[in-house]
Amino acid sequence: MWDDALLIAGVLVAPLPALVLGARGMFRHRGYVTGDPNDRASVVIMVTLRAVVLLFLLALSAITLVSCIGAWTKGVELHGMVYTFFVLDLLLAALVLLTFGRNEKRPARRRASPAAR
Repeated sequence: MWDDALLIAGVLVAPLPALVLGARGMFRHRGYVTGDPNDRASVVIMVTLRAVVLLFLLALSAITLVSCIGAWTKGVELHGMVYTFFVLDLLLAALVLLTFGRNEKRPARRRASPAAR
């Protein structure tokens, strides 16, 4: 019974915020020039793969949440595959947060020296 609540809390703490941050950072591509025709295909592939990862993360989170809430309300035991989905959900959330879901820190501008050059 308590494992259902822990799984629900785990999905609400890690994968759902990763989904939001990943959706925000999906179209950011630092280091790639979209104006260059040779670089355009790699940007399209990168955005497509990010979208697939986010859809997979959404599906795993939804399956885990629905299964846990249903098992919790009915008082039945969870199937073993739900725990596997939960671990996969956490791993995908870590992938999203460590790659395109993080905030980009822009490098600080160098201050101009008051001395004439």
